[in-house]
Amino acid sequence: MSTFEAVRSILTETLGLGPRGERLTPDSALLGEIPEFDSMAVVSVVAALEEHFDIVFEDDEINGEIFATVGSLSDLVMAKLGQ
Repeated sequence: MSTFEAVRSILTETLGLGPRGERLTPDSALLGEIPEFDSMAVVSVVAALEEHFDIVFEDDEINGEIFATVGSLSDLVMAKLGQ
């Protein structure tokens, strides 16, 4: 499973997207586009990503730019993993 696929899976599970999650692409918008993706969901997604990938998000990394699309979020995870 690629990093993108893992991030998509975590988003799907954490947000309860069901089959809609399978249609997420790197260009799929998150903030403002997925109703389930609110401020509380951001906290849940960050925690799930940190646990799954054994990484830590710094406070200054958690911003709208990173959560703009599935791809931007996946890119940050890959950068943290040194990929």
